[in-house]
Amino acid sequence: MKSLLTKKKPEKKLLITLKEKAGRARTGRITVRHRGGGVKRRYRLVDFGQKKINIPAKVIALEYDPCRTAFLMLLEHEGGQKSYQIAPQGIKIGDKIICQEKAEIRTGNRLKLKNITIGTMVYNVELTPGQGGKIVRSAGAAAKVLASEGKYVNLEMPSKEVRMLLAENYASVGMVSYPEWRYKIVGKAGRSRLGGRRPVVRGSAMNPVDHPHGGGEGRTSIGLKYPKTPWGKPALGVRTRKKKWTDKFIIQRRKKK
Repeated sequence: MKSLLTKKKPEKKLLITLKEKAGRARTGRITVRHRGGGVKRRYRLVDFGQKKINIPAKVIALEYDPCRTAFLMLLEHEGGQKSYQIAPQGIKIGDKIICQEKAEIRTGNRLKLKNITIGTMVYNVELTPGQGGKIVRSAGAAAKVLASEGKYVNLEMPSKEVRMLLAENYASVGMVSYPEWRYKIVGKAGRSRLGGRRPVVRGSAMNPVDHPHGGGEGRTSIGLKYPKTPWGKPALGVRTRKKKWTDKFIIQRRKKK
C-alpha cells in the first residue's frame, strides 16, 4: 500500500502544530510514563465526522500520517474544499465517495448503521450521534455488522466483543488501510526514541523504595505472589474496567487469547 502513496507535501491549510505534552495531563503531572522526545511532527486535521453530508467528494491523494498508524486520503468536495479522512483499504486516487444517511454500500462511503447491510465491515464508527467517529480507527481495524434490532445495531468489534450501538450512528464502509502495520519491525532502540518512546526500566532492577519488585542481590525474583505496578496495585491479567453504565450494551465480552 505504501507504494500507492502520493509523493506530495501535505495540505498546508490542514496542518497545525501541537504542543509536546510528553505524557503529562493538563495539571502538568506525568500520567503516561516513558513518553517524550521524538522527531517533530505536524498534526493533520482529520474529519472524523460528517461535516459534508450529501456532498460528493473525490479522492485526490493518499498520504502518510506521522501521528497515526493508518494512511489518510485527501478529499476534494464539490465547491473546491479539501479535507482529510482515514483511508480505507483498497481506495484509489480518483474514486468518489459520499456521506449520506442512506448511500451505496461501497468502500469509503459513510452512512447510518441502520442502513448498512448485515455482514458488512465498517470503520470510524460513532458512539454518540453527531460526535464523529470514535472507535475502529487504527491500521487494519474493522468491525462487522451482525444484526439490526429496533433502534440498536449489533457490532462485532476488532477484539471480537459484541456490543449494541444506536442505529442512528454513522460508520464508514470498509476496513482501515495499512493492515501490514502490525508486522512492522522497529529494528533498533534509536527508531523507538524517534517515535517519542523513552527507555523502560524493569522494576526488579530498581531499589525497594522505587518499586515493589526492587531489592535483593543480583538477579533475584520479585518475591511476590503476583506482579505489582510501581504503586503496589495488581498487574497483568487484572480487570481494569470498572462497573460502567455502558456495560448493558455489551452482549458478548472479548475472548481471551
